[in-house]
Amino acid sequence: MGEVRTTAEDRIAIGIGEVDRVLGGGLVPGGVLLLGGEPGVGKSSLVLQMAGGLVAGGGSVLIATAEESAAQVALRADRLGVADEGVRLLAHDDIDAILAAAGDDPPDLLVIDSIQTVRTADAGSTAGAVSQVRESSARAIRFAKDRGVATVLIGHVTKEGGIAGPRLLEHMVDVVLYLEGESDRGIRSLFALKNRFGATHVAGLFEMRPDGLAEVPDPSAALVAGWQGTSPGSVAFPTVQGRRVFLVEVQALVAPSNAPQPRRSVRGVEAARLHQLLAVMHRHLGLPTTDKEVYVTVTGGVAVREPEVDLPIIAAVASSLLDRPLGSVATWGETGLTGEIRLPGHGDRRRVEAERLGLRTVAPEPGESLGGVLGRLGLRR
Repeated sequence: MGEVRTTAEDRIAIGIGEVDRVLGGGLVPGGVLLLGGEPGVGKSSLVLQMAGGLVAGGGSVLIATAEESAAQVALRADRLGVADEGVRLLAHDDIDAILAAAGDDPPDLLVIDSIQTVRTADAGSTAGAVSQVRESSARAIRFAKDRGVATVLIGHVTKEGGIAGPRLLEHMVDVVLYLEGESDRGIRSLFALKNRFGATHVAGLFEMRPDGLAEVPDPSAALVAGWQGTSPGSVAFPTVQGRRVFLVEVQALVAPSNAPQPRRSVRGVEAARLHQLLAVMHRHLGLPTTDKEVYVTVTGGVAVREPEVDLPIIAAVASSLLDRPLGSVATWGETGLTGEIRLPGHGDRRRVEAERLGLRTVAPEPGESLGGVLGRLGLRR
């Protein structure tokens, strides 16, 4: 074990700070990464920029494209400013031919775009079928492990937002990254759903520009720039992503409904969590929403998974329900089903980041009730 243990020097640094940070320091030789995201979010652009960064550091890359022609990929590479030298391009949909080309002169990084469009004649079905995705992935993973080649598989997503293909695919690979964002804001968030070589609570932020994805050095300023909190249903939340703290805006809209089951819609937080928090508001705050539609979103396309987002969600929903703006305030705190507020982690770091941008902070005090915190936010009935 001591002889084969991976060290920091074994990693292949991409040269893009946000990507290397999410990966835990870079790619691991022989590691297989699955990159998912909605169509048009920038998966292929990100991988091309990763290839450019690796080549700039002296590495070599083979990009196998089964969706686009070589000319289309080259055109995008020109737009992104990716150097021609060091990047080989193969337009082919046969996984065996792709791996044979990679085996002749093994690159530092092999990219397959996408795993749902390559096939093998042995599987006996069309590309994209479960058997084809499973067999093609297994061969690519076996090649990566045997030859020590870092491999990136780009994956399609279903209409439900999951990566298409058998669920087994996510268990087979070493790292699962997801790129998501809102097209109108241009902000993209890269985070790990699985990472055998690093943490999964780290997010990298990019801004989509005509010349590709640009790293966002100050996410707080980018995500809440010009925000004043003058409209009901809006509050700032300092989220902790790894060692980084940055502000996002949590928005809520509560509207009357005549439907037997009013709609609940969320983006950026878990839907099940919203349902629980609405029940807590009804039971412990006397703020029912059973006859109203409720919409909650985290602006900028950032996914928030930490429980401290509970209080911002409740505050935003109550603000919209009572039609009372909160002003320029940031809050955070986890809420239990019995209505108690648990003291959040990283409180000092969250407060410093919010105050850096001139926001007032309201955090739970020891022993304070949920109603007490909302009272300090100005949301008493």
